[in-house]
Amino acid sequence: MAKTDKAFGLWSAVFLGIGSMVGAGIFIVIGQAGAIAGNLVWLSFIFGAMIALLSGYSLAKLAIRYPSRGGITEYLVQSFGENIFSGSVSVLFYFAQLVAISAVAKSFGTYASTLMHGGGSGVWIDTFAIGVVAIFTLINLIGASSVAKAENVIVLVKLSVLVLFASVALFTIDPARLSVADMPPINNMLFAIGLTFFAYQGFSVITNTIEDMENPQVTMMKAMLLSISLVAVLYILTSIAVLGNLSLDEVIKTQDYALAEASKPIFGEWGFKIMAVTALIATASAINATLYAVSEIGYSMAKEGNLPKIYEYNIYNSYEGLIISAVLIVPMILFFNLAQITTVATVVMLIVQGITHIGHFIKRKETGAKAWVIVLTVISMFVVAGLTLYSTHKEMPNIVYYLLLSFCFAIFVEVLLRLMTKRVIAPQI
Repeated sequence: MAKTDKAFGLWSAVFLGIGSMVGAGIFIVIGQAGAIAGNLVWLSFIFGAMIALLSGYSLAKLAIRYPSRGGITEYLVQSFGENIFSGSVSVLFYFAQLVAISAVAKSFGTYASTLMHGGGSGVWIDTFAIGVVAIFTLINLIGASSVAKAENVIVLVKLSVLVLFASVALFTIDPARLSVADMPPINNMLFAIGLTFFAYQGFSVITNTIEDMENPQVTMMKAMLLSISLVAVLYILTSIAVLGNLSLDEVIKTQDYALAEASKPIFGEWGFKIMAVTALIATASAINATLYAVSEIGYSMAKEGNLPKIYEYNIYNSYEGLIISAVLIVPMILFFNLAQITTVATVVMLIVQGITHIGHFIKRKETGAKAWVIVLTVISMFVVAGLTLYSTHKEMPNIVYYLLLSFCFAIFVEVLLRLMTKRVIAPQI
């Protein structure tokens, strides 16, 4: 019998995870989290990494037991059964990913507006943000594979720029800016953990490679934990470099593009421009890489309840999900600022993952996962979600209502789909 070559070995899976994590998240989060946690933001990134490692462990165990491209939707159905609850959370997960794309697009708009107009004008930010979503929607409709093939080059560029920045910037920091005297209250560091966890979002993409992975029983867990750990080192060093080269006032003032601003003292105006262009490339590639998967795969899972046995890029020429997803993203860009979108995306992702890990606890004997790790993961998800909500309720007094509305809307859509299409979300495994 001929040996079948699998696409993903250990290091190819690790690099996929790194490429998915080191993207728009760090360009969005570094300034916003720094504005909250000050020179303790590096601690927030450490705690964010710890939570990501816990979640990664749980998701890896689920992926090994239920090897399906359905991902979180599959795990929910396996854990809670085929019912309105699991279906509603799956719909909510689809909406949460749309919110995350909106945050990335808004970040693109902020960097583009700052680079081209010298400031973050609201109209220009929204124009650039909607424009980039429209461009990549069109590209995905056409089915241009060349953009997808460029992803490896884009990953190499953004990693090289960030590593170069962190390596040089560590030698130019002002120790006084990292001193104990300038430390904010420890609560601020805790309040920023939710945002730093958002910067690690993307690690779950490794679970989607399970069907194409060599020796998944061993490779999946190693790839998950190794990729998160390597990214954590880069994020921690980058956060120290930024807060060591910018005053807290500057971080707060430029929080939506602080990473580019921190390049100025070291590399001058050209450093700012190079970092801003890198941010544009990273955010654009993140939109392109996730738009089709989220819209078509996520939409299909939410609407139809299943995926075809062979699901390839554009194979079915089904554009309904792509168009509807793009349309839903636009009002999020128009009616929320970057901090609001990022916070909403963070909290919803934490809650959805928390529910997923509760389901894992129910199935822990099937997966062989350590019960205490899953319990700690669940507690971490909901505690950080609560801290994020508490810390932002003054600036965003309506955030709880937005979240409740999101949950109610997800339930409404789920019930409507069941009544109109009679669809069920069938387990793939």
